Amino acid sequence: MYAEGTSGRKPEAGRKIVDVGAFVTRLLVAVTVAGPVTAGTAWANPASAALRARGSTELYSLEPGRAAATFRDAIAADPEDPAAYRALAGALWIAIAFDRGTMTVDSYLGRVSRDDVRLPPPPAALSEEFHRSLDKALALARAKLSAQPRDPDASFELGAAIGLRASYMATIEGGVLGAFKAAKQAFDAHERVLALSPARHDAGLIVGVYRYLIADLSMPLRWMAYAAGFGGGREKGLQLIQRAAEYEGDNQADARLALLLLYNREQRFDEALAQLEALRRRYPLNRLLWLETGATLLRAGRHAAAVQVLSEGISKLVTDSRTLMFGEEALWYYKRGAALAELGRADQARADLSTALGKPGRDWVHGRAHFELGRIESRSGRRDAARGHLESAIRLGDSDRDGASADAARRLLK
Repeated sequence: MYAEGTSGRKPEAGRKIVDVGAFVTRLLVAVTVAGPVTAGTAWANPASAALRARGSTELYSLEPGRAAATFRDAIAADPEDPAAYRALAGALWIAIAFDRGTMTVDSYLGRVSRDDVRLPPPPAALSEEFHRSLDKALALARAKLSAQPRDPDASFELGAAIGLRASYMATIEGGVLGAFKAAKQAFDAHERVLALSPARHDAGLIVGVYRYLIADLSMPLRWMAYAAGFGGGREKGLQLIQRAAEYEGDNQADARLALLLLYNREQRFDEALAQLEALRRRYPLNRLLWLETGATLLRAGRHAAAVQVLSEGISKLVTDSRTLMFGEEALWYYKRGAALAELGRADQARADLSTALGKPGRDWVHGRAHFELGRIESRSGRRDAARGHLESAIRLGDSDRDGASADAARRLLK
């Protein structure tokens, strides 16, 4: 399920490896929230709808625990609202991903393949509540669709719940085949929404995501997807997501986050930054949006601007009492260190990169910090120090499926 980038550039500009399901999920999730977790229906009572809206803001503000509690209150306010159960399941899924440190764009750039992977089991309590909540959401949505077969809200709700199941299977459980089957059902349900109500551009998010994804697959995999009934088309998929991002629906922010990833993949950095600016205005408490802004500027080669934004974000980080994403501090300092290195500010870069290595984090982050230190020491003529860092970069990159970084280190080591 993993494939590595083939670019010969340094790994920050290249593409980290990614799995099919996680890539699909990242288009729906991007930074902080399952998409569309909070999209409502006409059935919910006002109390449940208001609580879901509040929970959505809490989730986007990096408080998944508080959001989950609010979604439980929404369920209590209307036990027949499938969107409330789905929102709770989404918050639990985000909590698991947050603890794994997989809530940034870096983890989801690259080509894709089809193999299953072995992932660590999620916390049992969170996993059990996720499945229980999502099963209830699916049962309620199916009952409403059975009673009203031509109701676009019913099809939307069913497709959104199935899409969430596909995302969880792929990113938390590591299973592609089951996720693929669920994804097809979600795709069909939301295509039906668009057929019944073409003005429902919010339904275009899931449909557009999968159309774009199919176009990104290798030809054999693309034909398999076509045979399974998926529609493809990169431009058509992108247009559907763009319309969802412009549509005043409950999943508008989710569509913006999807575009953030797509525009980074396509190196359309100005458009990615425009989406981030809109999201930062809407969710000023989400410090990861500042991290993504700095990372996007770094990919765009705007290193001085990246240092400025990342420094602002780090100042927020050190005074923020909320729970951090696993490995978040290491990622902030690695990013700023990489930008400082590109500006030739070697001593400051060494300090940041060494700080990153001293913080808990994902192996690929530590591997890239070693790679940058290896480049700095190589330029300074410290060959033994450079060799040590590059060997560590290779080992850590290979251990965390970051082949682009490991290969770049191998080339420099030669």
